[in-house]
Amino acid sequence: MATTTAAPTTRTRAPSALATRRGKLILALLCTVAFLDFVDASIVNVALPSIRSDLHFSVQSLQWVLSGYLLTYGGFMLLGGRAADLFGRRRILVAGTTLFALSSLTGGLAPSAGVLVGARLAQGIGAAMMLPSALSLLTTTFTGSDRVKALGVWGGVAGLASAVGVLLGGVLSEGPGWRWVLLVNEPVCLLALAAMLWLFADDRRRPDLTKLDLRGAFLSTAGMLLLVYTLVKAPDVGWGAVRTIGGLAGAFALVVAFVVNEQRSSNPLLPLSIFRVKGLAAADVTQLIGIAGIISMFFFLTLYMQNVLGYSQIETGLSYLPLCFGVGIAAGVASQLLARIGTRPVMVAGALLAAAGVFWLSRVPVGGSYVADMLPGLLIASFGLGAVFVAVTTAANDGVPAEQAGLAAALLNASQQVGGALGLAAFSALATARTNDLLAAHTPSPEALTAGFQRALLACSICLAAAAIFALRTTNTRGESAAEEGAPPRPAAAAELG
Repeated sequence: MATTTAAPTTRTRAPSALATRRGKLILALLCTVAFLDFVDASIVNVALPSIRSDLHFSVQSLQWVLSGYLLTYGGFMLLGGRAADLFGRRRILVAGTTLFALSSLTGGLAPSAGVLVGARLAQGIGAAMMLPSALSLLTTTFTGSDRVKALGVWGGVAGLASAVGVLLGGVLSEGPGWRWVLLVNEPVCLLALAAMLWLFADDRRRPDLTKLDLRGAFLSTAGMLLLVYTLVKAPDVGWGAVRTIGGLAGAFALVVAFVVNEQRSSNPLLPLSIFRVKGLAAADVTQLIGIAGIISMFFFLTLYMQNVLGYSQIETGLSYLPLCFGVGIAAGVASQLLARIGTRPVMVAGALLAAAGVFWLSRVPVGGSYVADMLPGLLIASFGLGAVFVAVTTAANDGVPAEQAGLAAALLNASQQVGGALGLAAFSALATARTNDLLAAHTPSPEALTAGFQRALLACSICLAAAAIFALRTTNTRGESAAEEGAPPRPAAAAELG
């Protein structure tokens, strides 16, 4: 009898997209989009004194140059992510980048405070369309270990952009002028638009507005707008005033109405089923709380350097250079650690390091020294920030189905921008109240300002420590559930990579 020998089975490995020139260009493009959006949340920090002087802002209204961008960025993020899933990711990415470029141009040429704030609000809407589209394109284009590496690079860019934004803001403000912190976006946006049309196939779908939860978009955006506006105005009108209590109650009612609407809607803006993805909610909350501390830290430390120590804009910007290097190094190390120990320990350790660094900074004295009083805290914080961004980005996208990639990206980035806006509003109120009390007691202005900044920075460090606690509730993933290592590429990715 003849015997047959079974042929050995071999597992087909999917070709590495990142090993191709096209794959590397796609990753570079998507990270450029992320860098643009993240950097504009911090690049105006150092330029604020020049903006205030040139356009005659009041001290309190000046905060809207920062908060206006963060507000619409976070408020419209869910709508942008859902639109990308429904109508085509490239289509929404191109539209958002176009709006971002036009609003940056308008802001850079703004003749008045109102025009600048309006441009920043529009810029935030453009960014809310860009970022979830870009991140969902990344998670659906790359698979297996490529996806883990790509998410690590994305997280590193996100952390680096916040620090680089302050550096660039100082250099540009001192050099060609504050308007260039916005006008610098134009050539980058034009190059990015050309690359989008070349690298990604046209994925447009016929718009069906019935699939968009417009009521949900209105409720979520209105609730967030009312909440942040109330927090910003509370120091002026009083925390116990009817207006403040009514605003907070109204914001809470709008959020509750949004949740009820999502439960009943046939096409919800935020399908609540996405929270069945293990660890996703905890990762997003970690991001929200951590960013509230991080963005505010940049804001108050910048004001301390300029208003107390008398640093110029370029000196302030260059002071953040060690932080940029630290974030970059930490992001690279964290990316390697994820595959070995998972996201949770990296996230927890990073948040605690960042909290320790900001706590050090909260002790800055009136006549502080950069080397002794700021540099150690900046370096410690930088290592923590790089680790947190890489780990949170990976954890919040792990295990998410491809058809909800845009929504998951939107949730993560909405957490970031809303956290930044809420942190600035709440901690500005703390700093202002402390400073005003001391000024009323005839304390010298530098000491009163420093005391206010110290209190706000202490609150930032507490926020980051709280983020570490929430990070304990996240899934400890090494990216293994993103895709099987040897799985074939998804159809969308294959089409995009050609």
